[in-house]
Amino acid sequence: MFVNFKQLTYFIAVAEELHFGRAAERLDMAQPPLSRQIKQIEEELGALLFNRGRNAITLTQAGSRLLERGKTILRDFEDTKLEVKRLGQGAEGRLRIGFVGSSTFGILPNIIKSFRANYKDMSLSLIPMNNAQLHRALVSREIDVAFARPALKDSEFVTRKLGEEPLSLAAPDTLETTSRGAVNLAELMEQNFILYPEYPRPSFADFVLDSCKDQGLTIRNRVFTMDLQTALSLVAIGEGVCIVPASVGSAHRNGVRFLKISPPLANTELSLNYRLDEQGVHVRNFVQIAQTVARKTI
Repeated sequence: MFVNFKQLTYFIAVAEELHFGRAAERLDMAQPPLSRQIKQIEEELGALLFNRGRNAITLTQAGSRLLERGKTILRDFEDTKLEVKRLGQGAEGRLRIGFVGSSTFGILPNIIKSFRANYKDMSLSLIPMNNAQLHRALVSREIDVAFARPALKDSEFVTRKLGEEPLSLAAPDTLETTSRGAVNLAELMEQNFILYPEYPRPSFADFVLDSCKDQGLTIRNRVFTMDLQTALSLVAIGEGVCIVPASVGSAHRNGVRFLKISPPLANTELSLNYRLDEQGVHVRNFVQIAQTVARKTI
């Protein structure tokens, strides 16, 4: 049989008061049961904890060590209860966020800022991925939420649409167009079109290709790369043009200008995805804030 937390509390009260009567009063209990509890603790531990004199009691070496360690145990236990409670309330803990690169030009930074402002003790892991990687990571529980473009399709996922925006063209700043600030894609079919990601597929590249096909446009000169940032770098050096979400144009980039596509090509949606069986309060809090920020942005 082991000493339990209640018995440890009894012992500490007596050890600090060095008086059974005062300790019993502090514990709001009668003295005889307290004396029996201390005796039981000594028997269970096989050690005398108090030197009992006629007018006073003192701690033995074993009692002094138990007092020292016992106070640490109780303090650690109380700290653990508080930590568990805060984790249960979503006040602290860890949240792993996967995201497509283009989301950093739009609403994602505002969502992260708002969440950090409300949950200062939460640790956030931000992991850039393409859609296929996001899907696999969410299935294997390597991430908790995923910002995807377009939405991840899986019966085990919950998808929340955060916003919709048109596609625009990222072009070298040397590209000449017939219309200022706008471009007709039909006039650019001889250009190289930089698409991303190269794999795995299907991906945003396929969304772009399908959108062009719907308007009777066939992109023949295709240059595939792995991510948006590399695609924009290739545009900047004149390797070709790239179709991107309009929000990407909010950030200045040397050598690149962003043009409206006329007639419009298509709209792209940014979605927040998480597992259907997700029960964590951290995810619920994050989704709530993301949707609130999204509503204010629209």
